[in-house]
Amino acid sequence: MFKKVLVANRGEIAVRVIRTLKEMGIKSVAIYSSADADSLHVKLADEAISVGGPKSKDSYLNMKNILSAALLTGAEAIHPGYGFLSENELFVEMVEAVGLKWIGPSPHVIELMGNKANARESMRAAGVPVIPGSEGFIRDANEAKLVADRVGYPLLLKAAAGGGGKGMRFVYSEDELADKFDDAQREAKAAFGDEHMYVEKVMENVRHIEMQVMRDQFGHVLYFPERNCSLQRNNQKVMEESPALGVTPAMRENLGDIATKAVNALQYENTGTLEFLQDHDGHFYFMEMNTRIQVEHPVTEMVTGVDLIRMQIEVAAGEPLKVSQADIALKGHALEVRLNAEQPAKNFAPSAGTIDFAFLPTGGPGIRIDSAIYTGDKIQPFYDSMIGKLLVHADNRLEAVTKMDRILDELVIQGVNTNADFQKALLHDPTVARGMFDTRYLEKEFLPRWQASLPAAD
Repeated sequence: MFKKVLVANRGEIAVRVIRTLKEMGIKSVAIYSSADADSLHVKLADEAISVGGPKSKDSYLNMKNILSAALLTGAEAIHPGYGFLSENELFVEMVEAVGLKWIGPSPHVIELMGNKANARESMRAAGVPVIPGSEGFIRDANEAKLVADRVGYPLLLKAAAGGGGKGMRFVYSEDELADKFDDAQREAKAAFGDEHMYVEKVMENVRHIEMQVMRDQFGHVLYFPERNCSLQRNNQKVMEESPALGVTPAMRENLGDIATKAVNALQYENTGTLEFLQDHDGHFYFMEMNTRIQVEHPVTEMVTGVDLIRMQIEVAAGEPLKVSQADIALKGHALEVRLNAEQPAKNFAPSAGTIDFAFLPTGGPGIRIDSAIYTGDKIQPFYDSMIGKLLVHADNRLEAVTKMDRILDELVIQGVNTNADFQKALLHDPTVARGMFDTRYLEKEFLPRWQASLPAAD
């Protein structure tokens, strides 16, 4: 087992990993930007080392400085968390080239799955059902039109190297195809340095269902109960839960078989998440794979009782999985909402500043809050606006929703604005309360009603 691990991240995920390392008796090394010198992950780690200025490109994306920090402190492995360099195959190659262990899959797999078009073709070859669309890359609008003629409108143009909603455009008719293709391709090149595009059929009234997997170097695979991540804004998840209403045990087992087939075909190692769209008939279609731990991994931990971060570290250290698929039992219902420092009433503009007071209602069974904030903490304008995750676990979904409602009532954050009231309104929405939403519900139906209910600006 490793003696020391560097955590190449910040915020709540860095705190989460550092806590597990401490419980495992492994020394932790935190990295931080000049803006994060007083952050909680810095205070909790055994060692901390500055890797650059406040902007991500100068610190948390500074590969050479992070590698230097790992070597200087004698770390044996690097845990990337999510975001930043967690899915950067070049960085993984550099980590391995200097003799360190990457706590995640191989650079080859990261590169393959990071290119969404290549990922589709890899899954298709492995016998995994994929969303109808292009085969391979689309170079221009003329090629996109050929796909449209075959699968029909609406379409979704997507950057092959994309993520975070960049390089994506919905196309509802032929007369808007050319302009939207050019816009999406320009955005993709600017955001990712890669102008390759592909096309998918937009599947209406579908749900975003994902399944976490873990595979060790001996070929043992675990799949975990599915998560429903259909409540999204700007292609970013807002609320997640497990299990998904309407997914039967037989459907779960079928999805697990598909996920197992996919990771075995890739010779995958460590954890990842396969994301699917589910249609009305219960069929699943592969969308993409995230080759890292995800923001919503605690949802899975709460319904199974496993520690996915610990599993990651053990698998990276060469240990076999200590449990079998038969040991993964679904217990109750878990729900997560993302707490962001933002102003929903002002088009979700970020809210930076100092937290004057923070009360996180952690009391009672089945409650978990993953966060790195504290009274006096400074929310920086340089990074993602998420400052925490509120999670609950109960015997059933209704009890989980009720418990989350209480937590949102008790939560107090002063000094910066948060989306807590927005999340509470979403939780109270009758369609959300019944679990009858799809991937377009939040933006197309809930958000316009909620915005119309806001008091008029002065």
